[in-house]
Amino acid sequence: MEKFMTFHIITIFPKIFDSYFSESIVKRALKSGKIKIKIHNLRDYTTDRHKTVDDTPYGGGPGMVMKVEPVYKCVKAIFSTLESTLEPSSRVEKKSRVVLFSAKGKKYTQADARRLAKYKNLILICGHYEGVDERVAKYLADEEISIGDYVLTGGEVPAMAVVDSVARLVPGVLGNIESAKHESFSRTGYIEHPQYTKPAEFQGWKVPEVLLSGNHKEIEKWRRKNSKQIKF
Repeated sequence: MEKFMTFHIITIFPKIFDSYFSESIVKRALKSGKIKIKIHNLRDYTTDRHKTVDDTPYGGGPGMVMKVEPVYKCVKAIFSTLESTLEPSSRVEKKSRVVLFSAKGKKYTQADARRLAKYKNLILICGHYEGVDERVAKYLADEEISIGDYVLTGGEVPAMAVVDSVARLVPGVLGNIESAKHESFSRTGYIEHPQYTKPAEFQGWKVPEVLLSGNHKEIEKWRRKNSKQIKF
């Protein structure tokens, strides 16, 4: 049986993903069955008629905090479909990982994308408002991830970034597997060499002569010279 990877995205704005996931490589990956994306509306796991997912923070302060109860129910429901439980040992057995997007999370890198691509199921929790009840991070999530040192309205944009960066590493998603092997960050700190295409000259701006020479040895030397190794 052919293997595929499933992304489960927990959000209060399910329609926000419609446009992005219906284009480009992600669209092709979905159509080919290499990946699956399931959007879970957190409001479906509330119990009051207003479908409340947030409340005021204990201790006072501005803003609202996302409640732990609906997140717990949603994650539990997802694991039940995987014939698994919330126990960490069961997650490992089923090759599942729960990720919470958080400003205090670990900075996301290409190495993380490669690591997450080895899982069968990724459950991505999109926070909102002033934050998420800390019990989600402590008891439900396996890790917290941040995509940068800045504040976003919610975790939906980070979720798109993770799905995109991980999906392209799933076998069969990219038409040419060599693309993933040689592009920027394919190894730590590596930045790919500049790329050019036709025409050879435009507005007086010329493509380097060596790339037009047909001399593959010299071209490879030029590419190595013009790639970068950034030290972190």
